[in-house]
Amino acid sequence: MIAFDLTKPLHIIPVGRVAIDFNPTDYNRPLNESANFNKYLGGSPANIAVGMARLGSRVGFLGRVSDDQFGTFVTDYFRNEGIDTSHIFRCTNGENLGLTFTEMLSPTQSSILMYREGVADLQLCTDDVDEEYIASSACLLISGTALCTSPTREASFKALAFALKNKVPVVFDADYRAYTWKSDDEIAVYTSLVAEKADIILGSREEFDRMERLIGLDGTDASSADYWLSKRASVAVIKHGKEGSSAYSREGNYRVRPFPVSALKGFGGGDGYASAFLHALMRGDSLPDALEQGSASAAMLVASHACSRDMPTEESLAAFIREKKAECGGVVSPLGE
Repeated sequence: MIAFDLTKPLHIIPVGRVAIDFNPTDYNRPLNESANFNKYLGGSPANIAVGMARLGSRVGFLGRVSDDQFGTFVTDYFRNEGIDTSHIFRCTNGENLGLTFTEMLSPTQSSILMYREGVADLQLCTDDVDEEYIASSACLLISGTALCTSPTREASFKALAFALKNKVPVVFDADYRAYTWKSDDEIAVYTSLVAEKADIILGSREEFDRMERLIGLDGTDASSADYWLSKRASVAVIKHGKEGSSAYSREGNYRVRPFPVSALKGFGGGDGYASAFLHALMRGDSLPDALEQGSASAAMLVASHACSRDMPTEESLAAFIREKKAECGGVVSPLGE
């Protein structure tokens, strides 16, 4: 459906948020009663970068980190995963990495507390965006959180312009977080501007609703798909949490059920979904096969403690799919069946 030039040095460059996650080891307690945490690399674009590298993609990253030991933790972690760090820049004005404290109140009740004011990833600026680097990739991924404020907003649009100029396919991962956006109108304006230039759009039903707020659609998956596929997009994936997802393309529409697992947390699945789905689609797998792999990775992530650390390899993902399909059958079917 989309021509990805995998002869290029990199397969994908995510742009945007990289942070530190602190996940509690005190399960089934509210955050105020949690005393012990594990530290992980976090942030949706960073998790997707790790997930795709773990599956075998050649991955870069465009972003900013703090000029301290947490910034070193990020770059060391990326290098250990084989991710190119040549365009991860250190902040110079004392900005810190964003911190995320998660709550695992129960397998079905999770929440996230973020510290996002003046953080390092939001300092990415237009001078950091190099056309040659963008052109060296088979795909560019822009995260919605990179659009929430300046200067990272302008940097993202510059990267988008270079991708379009050099015929690099664009993925837009809506990745809505309430922090730092100023209004619902602002969210709608900037996310829709990127979405209409994207070849693949990924988001939850809520994220599509926010993106479409000023367009006047009726809030159904079908109307969203009709609208975005009439623009540039070839694929739109609309996620519904534990209910699964719907995928629309110019070659067919599909319903995707989640693989059954014993969930530990309610977050992280979206990043697992995106990384496995995009990896499969870029290497030429069919849309149903890519969706199956995305659903499997999402299930594996909600059943694990971490996000980045627990991203599957190709072998572990394939083994999970074989085991679960033997138990419950396939999870992807044409819409309407």
